[in-house]
Amino acid sequence: MNLPSKILEQAVKQLATLPGVGKRSALRYALHLMKEDELAVRDLSEAILRLKTDLHRCRHCHNVSDTEVCPICSSEKRQRGIVCVVENVQDVMALENTQQYRGLYHVLGGVISPIDGIGVQDLEIASLIQRVETGTPYPVEEVVLALPTTMEGDTTNYYLSRQLRPFGVKVTTLARGVAVGDSLEYADEITLGRSIAHRIPFEG
Repeated sequence: MNLPSKILEQAVKQLATLPGVGKRSALRYALHLMKEDELAVRDLSEAILRLKTDLHRCRHCHNVSDTEVCPICSSEKRQRGIVCVVENVQDVMALENTQQYRGLYHVLGGVISPIDGIGVQDLEIASLIQRVETGTPYPVEEVVLALPTTMEGDTTNYYLSRQLRPFGVKVTTLARGVAVGDSLEYADEITLGRSIAHRIPFEG
């Protein structure tokens, strides 16, 4: 793609690094930003920069937050003895949208996938085990495994169930209203809500 400006070319190159954005879309975005008011563009760039400088990972559940402890973990209205284990932040949002779950979360940051070079040490598994073992910040009575119904998700579920077994904590999983191979963020809210509300004991 031949562009008349090195500055425009650099902007397109950076925009095209975003997921799902090709060079044509990146060019369209860049040309749109050129026409915008300078203050609006500054606000956009500042908001993007703050994602790296001011956004936190909750020290308890690893969800994104404006503070060191996220609003979910700090809420006294949540069922603090129940911890739902999810793959990513999008899954927290998906489950919250169902309004069927009132416990806490633990974001792993992925699932075990040797083919992708993702092992146990790359995920927030040790912090989950420590959370259950020490009861910090709150004693855990039930762990809900809400990982994708894929081979990698099932492998991670099985590994976690084995690691949690010595602590005598109740381990459950989503009812299979979620189709095999589906990611939670793409499931409709009614199906996902029923799956979390009617969770079943996990059997490795």
